[in-house]
Amino acid sequence: MDSSVNFLPSNPMPPDYVRLKNAAIELEAVFLAEMLKSAGLGKTSTSFGGGAGEDQFSSLMVNAHAQQMAKAGGIGLAEVLFESIVKAELSNE
Repeated sequence: MDSSVNFLPSNPMPPDYVRLKNAAIELEAVFLAEMLKSAGLGKTSTSFGGGAGEDQFSSLMVNAHAQQMAKAGGIGLAEVLFESIVKAELSNE
């Protein structure tokens, strides 16, 4: 039997767990944004660069991409963090 925490629609997630899950997703988004920056996403093209505006707004684009990736499941980091924290909390009770 799988020991991971599963919440069914008929059994909604407690408010504390919702906040914890959202924090885990935000943490994954920050991690993904840093990885995307390291991969070169958002860097100005040398041949057809958009000038100062592109440089200023590229970090916003990278962060938006990372947020969407994390909300869609990302690399699974948020789920692993959430499950391990919940499991640790339940074992302390």
